[in-house]
Amino acid sequence: MSMNPRKGILSLKISDQNMLYHSYMPFLKNGGLFIPTNKQYQMGEEVFILLSLMDEPEKIPVAGIITWVTPMGAQGNQASGIGVHFSDMDGSASLVRGKIENYLVDKLKSDKAT
Repeated sequence: MSMNPRKGILSLKISDQNMLYHSYMPFLKNGGLFIPTNKQYQMGEEVFILLSLMDEPEKIPVAGIITWVTPMGAQGNQASGIGVHFSDMDGSASLVRGKIENYLVDKLKSDKAT
């Protein structure tokens, strides 16, 4: 079985607060993101995200595990993609979660549902 190393690396750019709010999953222990994609992934698969947040020049690397998959053509016209739970093996999850929650501090206070 050959692994496609490119498939496990996802680049994600989130440039506005609204998009970040709708992508962020604060209910996961380490935090996580919904990533729109048409690629096929499996539950439990490990992925590596290079995350660009707002206008920050640096991409933030964070490892994660796929916790759900929304396939193409899902009911209710939902965007196809994957839910990735940040993995905290190297401590990057808490850094990323902190950055995201800083950007969302007002929205997370006012309304908990994402």
